[in-house]
Amino acid sequence: MLNLDGSMGEGGGQILRSALSLSLAKGIPFTVKNIRAGRRKPGLLRQHLTAVNAAVAIGMAEVEGAELGSETLTFCPTTVQGGDYSFAVGTAGSATLVLQTVLPALMTADVPSRLELSGGTHNPFAPPFDFLERAFLPLMTRLGATVTAHLERPGFYPAGGGMFRVEVNPVATLSPIELGERGEVIGKRVFAYVSNLSRQIGKREIKRVKRRLSEENTEYCVVETSGSMGPGNLVAIDVESECLTEVFIGFGVRGVSSESVADQAIDATRRYLASGAPVGEYLADQLLVPFALAGGGMFLTSKPSRHTLTNLEVVNLFTEVKARMKDRGKHVEISLG
Repeated sequence: MLNLDGSMGEGGGQILRSALSLSLAKGIPFTVKNIRAGRRKPGLLRQHLTAVNAAVAIGMAEVEGAELGSETLTFCPTTVQGGDYSFAVGTAGSATLVLQTVLPALMTADVPSRLELSGGTHNPFAPPFDFLERAFLPLMTRLGATVTAHLERPGFYPAGGGMFRVEVNPVATLSPIELGERGEVIGKRVFAYVSNLSRQIGKREIKRVKRRLSEENTEYCVVETSGSMGPGNLVAIDVESECLTEVFIGFGVRGVSSESVADQAIDATRRYLASGAPVGEYLADQLLVPFALAGGGMFLTSKPSRHTLTNLEVVNLFTEVKARMKDRGKHVEISLG
């Protein structure tokens, strides 16, 4: 039984989610105390509890402390069961983070899985569906398992109510990959999403991107989504390179101008392009668990976030595959193995 302190590092929910992922895949029970001690409101929120319950379902696990507000949890998995599952957060809390909790174990399950997840799909405090679909999941497929996702309806913060489906065709053993270079940038795609709002908002955002970001090999699109429970807006900029695709987001918020929303995505894109690193800040954090379960791998990134550093600690507690960082001057090399 591993004993974890949820206040270590950045002290957020990522410690619990990574522990659940690794526990499921490795069959290692754990107890975590001080859950989300670094947050203004510590303990399990709805999205964290949904992730716990999802892990219990697919891991046929025994659990103690699985209730809202709980700051201590004990989790004891038995056998991972692929199959058909439906998980609902019930609020605007992130459904994508629920998926990322259970996906690593399902990628090596005995049978395929089909998941229906509902809740927040476009939340400024979690990976939005666009990042999941176009940046993260293609790399999971390169590890060996085929993972596809389809958005049924968006769930923008704060209304939520979104839903997406995921299919996982597993593989017996994941294969390590290396992301040591980005390669040439093939092109960029810019999407301005508006839901229950004026199309003019999206047009202003596209105009801003055209003004501040090179138009070479760039496509632009205003997307009016349907079926959302509330208003929503975001700008997504895909940077497709020879070796991978990265996605950068600007979230619309009441009282914030369209130009400022676009600037969020533009600034993140420009930093990424200037860095020369293949893997951006958020993707670096989310690759650690699946890379560890693949038995190794390597990627170059810019300065790692506190999330990433905390995730490194959790990975090293659960696996014999040690995660290491090396300063490469302009970049940081993170290797596992």
